[in-house]
Amino acid sequence: MVFVAKKTNQAWVWIALCRRTHQVVAYAIGDRSEQTCRRLWEAIPSVYCAGHCSTDFWVSYQAVIPEEQHTAVGKATGETAHVERWNNTLRQRLTRFVRKTLSFSKSLVMHEACLRLFLHRYNLERASILM
Repeated sequence: MVFVAKKTNQAWVWIALCRRTHQVVAYAIGDRSEQTCRRLWEAIPSVYCAGHCSTDFWVSYQAVIPEEQHTAVGKATGETAHVERWNNTLRQRLTRFVRKTLSFSKSLVMHEACLRLFLHRYNLERASILM
């Protein structure tokens, strides 16, 4: 969660990671609703949508992801560890994504632009590691 312009305007970054490469294949920015989850699901390339998804127990996932492709797991399983690690990486590299900070985005447009630049660079770094 981050704040855009003021503390009452919260924005959540939803991501989908490739399990093999750990690259970000899709993202959505919004609240914690089913609608934002649906935007994330629709942004995932079809080749990834055919696979299996592991998520936490957030209700929106169960409403959007087809039951036969979805497994809700707890943190103790380690199945969502790479997503949690990615969230930590984002907060370490971009101060506007730290939970308690004086840095924040003044507009959602700039917030998303900063995130897109970070994602581009992050995915390029992951690709060079895989080569």
